[in-house]
Amino acid sequence: MYCFYEFFAGGGMARAGLGSRWQCLFANDFDAKKAACYATNWGDEHLYVNDVAALTTADLPGEADLAWASFPCQDLSLAGKGAGLQGHRSGTFWSFWQLVNALGDEGRAPRIVVLENVCGALSSHGGKDFAAIGTALSDGGYRFGAVVINAMHFLPQSRPRLFIIGVHESVPIPRELVVGGPEEMWHPQALVGAYGKLPQKAQGAWEWWHLPMPSIRRANFSDLVETEPQGVCWHTAEETRKLLNMMNRSNLAKVDLAKQIGKRTVGAIYKRTRPDGPNGEKTQRAEIRFDDVAGCLRTPSGGSSRQVIMVIEGDNIRSRLLSPREAARLMGLPEVYKLPKNYNDAYHLSGDGVAVPVVRFLADHILEPLAAAAFTVRQKAA
Repeated sequence: MYCFYEFFAGGGMARAGLGSRWQCLFANDFDAKKAACYATNWGDEHLYVNDVAALTTADLPGEADLAWASFPCQDLSLAGKGAGLQGHRSGTFWSFWQLVNALGDEGRAPRIVVLENVCGALSSHGGKDFAAIGTALSDGGYRFGAVVINAMHFLPQSRPRLFIIGVHESVPIPRELVVGGPEEMWHPQALVGAYGKLPQKAQGAWEWWHLPMPSIRRANFSDLVETEPQGVCWHTAEETRKLLNMMNRSNLAKVDLAKQIGKRTVGAIYKRTRPDGPNGEKTQRAEIRFDDVAGCLRTPSGGSSRQVIMVIEGDNIRSRLLSPREAARLMGLPEVYKLPKNYNDAYHLSGDGVAVPVVRFLADHILEPLAAAAFTVRQKAA
C-alpha cells in the first residue's frame, strides 16, 4: 500500500480517486465546512483544519509516496483578477512548497508531487507563474512534466484541468511512462507554449508524460439527472419563461429543435454576460447546450454562476438548478458520499474539487508505476 498527504483536500476527492491502494497519512484544508464534510466521509484522524501556512513538518507523519495539492485556482483563473501566484488564494502554493522543501531537508521528501489547477495557470502573468512553479520543482530536486485532462473523457462534464506531476530525482522513471515530445491528446498548444517559456534548468528537468487513450465514456448528462431532485425545487412557469426570454435566437432554436424531437431531452444552462444588447450594451444571456454534457461546475460568488438544467418533453418545458447530488455525480463521487445539507455548501464542495475518475486514471498510469519504482529503490537500499 502506498502513502499520501492530501493538501487543500476539500471533500477528499483526490482520496476517493486514489482509492484503497493508498493510505492517507495527513489531510489539510482551511475551510471548516469542507473539512466537516471530509471528516464525515473519511474520519478526522489525519485531518488538520487550518491554513497551510500554519503547518510545520512536525504535523506531517512518516514518509509519503505522494503529496497531492489541488491549491486554490481563483488568482490563476481566466475569470479572476490576475493576481497569480502572488494572490492571497493561489499564493498558498508557496506555503505548501516550503513544507515540501523542509521535508526534503529532513530526508523525507515526498517521492511524487501532483499539483492540480485550472488551465489558466499556464498563461497567468504571461507564463511567468507556470515558470515559477517549474523552477520550484527543479530546484527542489524533482523531474516534472504536465498534462491537461478534460474530465469529459470520463464524466459528462466539460472540465479541463492542468496536472503537474513531479518525481524526486532519487526515483527512476520507468521508460514507458514518458515520450520524446508532446502528445496532442494530453499536451495542448497552451502547455507546449508554457514549456517553451520555462528557464533552461526547468526545461532540463522536464518530462513529457505518456498516457494511454481513455476508454469510451458511457454515461451521459441526462443519465445523471434526478427524477425527484433533492435540495432544489422546479422553477415556476414564469421563472422558466424568464430563462427562455434571456436566450438569443440561436439558443432558442436549440430549444425548438429539442421540442420537435418529442422525447425527454436535458439541456445545461449557464447565464453569461454578452455585449449583444440593442445598442451593443452588455446583456445577461442564458446559454444552453444539448450535447448531453454539462458545463464546467464553477463556484465564484453570485447565483448566476450556478448551473441550471432544462428538461424538455415536447411542449412541456421545465427548469431548475442543478441538484447537489447531480453535481456530485458530475465529479464522480459515489452515491454513498454524504454531502453538506446546505445547497451552496454542497455545490461549492463539488465545484472546487477534482474529478474522481481523473485521479484514478493518473494513479493507474503514472502515480502507481512511479510509486512502485520508488519502493524498489528503497528495498535495494535496505
